Amino acid sequence: MKLSFKTILFLMMISLLSTIQSCSDETNDTVDGPIAKCENGFAGIYPCNGYDLMSNVTLSTMGAQEANDSWGWTDPTTGKEYALVATDANTSFIDISIPNNPIYLGNLPTATVSSPWRDVKVYNNHAFIVSEATNHGMQVFDLTRLRNVTNPPETFTADKRLTGFGSCHNIVINESSGYAYIVGTNRNTSPSLGGPIFVNIQNPTTPFIEGFMIEGGYSHDAQVVTYNGPDTDYTGKEILIGSNENEVVIADVTDKSNPSIISTISYSNVRYAHQGWFTEDMRYFILGDEIDEIEVGNNTRTIIFDFEDLVNPSYHFDFLGQSAAIDHNGYVKDNIYYMANYRAGVRMLDISNISNSSITEIGFFDTYPEDNATAFDGVWNVYPYFESGNIVISDINRGLFVVRKSD
Repeated sequence: MKLSFKTILFLMMISLLSTIQSCSDETNDTVDGPIAKCENGFAGIYPCNGYDLMSNVTLSTMGAQEANDSWGWTDPTTGKEYALVATDANTSFIDISIPNNPIYLGNLPTATVSSPWRDVKVYNNHAFIVSEATNHGMQVFDLTRLRNVTNPPETFTADKRLTGFGSCHNIVINESSGYAYIVGTNRNTSPSLGGPIFVNIQNPTTPFIEGFMIEGGYSHDAQVVTYNGPDTDYTGKEILIGSNENEVVIADVTDKSNPSIISTISYSNVRYAHQGWFTEDMRYFILGDEIDEIEVGNNTRTIIFDFEDLVNPSYHFDFLGQSAAIDHNGYVKDNIYYMANYRAGVRMLDISNISNSSITEIGFFDTYPEDNATAFDGVWNVYPYFESGNIVISDINRGLFVVRKSD
């Protein structure tokens, strides 16, 4: 029997729809299966190497125009994993326990007005949120409330708001001490004139300012640790490493009423010392300069310092990436440095041979497939610390991505 063209076309469409449904059913049956495997250099439309796409939650779902910072929380009672995504309008909460089927639970709106800069960290099952929005202060949100969301999405209210400062760029938390460090405050109106403000959050819903540091100048970002590195003179001390625009500042902030600078260090072609992170042994500090790709013209540059002696830190070497994309935030887990690289996505760098001045890129996931140009689009932040292996990515233009290392 000879079939008409329309009949053949109809049968082809039915076959195609059956194939799509079969693939969809297979994905849904596999709780942890990716929605797009990284195959032949792509996961769907996204360039990749070694990392699969688990899910994507759009900005429109989160009621936002742009995303910025992100963090994560694992519920110690249920074991569920949650992505916390800061946006221009709010802080959004997404249950990613089934990573290929995320649940948008709702958001905590900005305390004042919208802003393209918002930052969130977690301590003792609470989220602490700051913003460069005018008079924003610090919001505190009890994350255990997410267990009881029965009709998402909800619009939440803060459990506490600290208003001893107005706008600021970032918040850093030392979870072992229970202190938050407010950085990037207003240079003219904040009590610290742009330096770190020390907030006691040991009781999360009754935070209070315990001190601040003016010496060292404006601090854009920082890492604060209870030190257990090679310089035994500072073992057990609370050490702040500040990325302070034109230099890196190492400070002892153990005594909140009397912080002191241990040393400072800069580097060649400094343009904007933006953010950095210790290796897990606290020997090396890995720094990103946010503006050098624009003003100097080099490829993505990561600067590594040797902090074996905190009083006499030294420059170790530069690592150059494969494109001229701008670097942003980076974090270390085990021997991998996860770098948010704006239009080049997230780059996974093996730092196991860092002592021999060698770093190797071993994977990436690029949420901005258009290009790897030197511009402020794409990935703002990455959170790699979930035990499951789920990695949270906040993309300025496309919202939340959850990725995982390919099997």
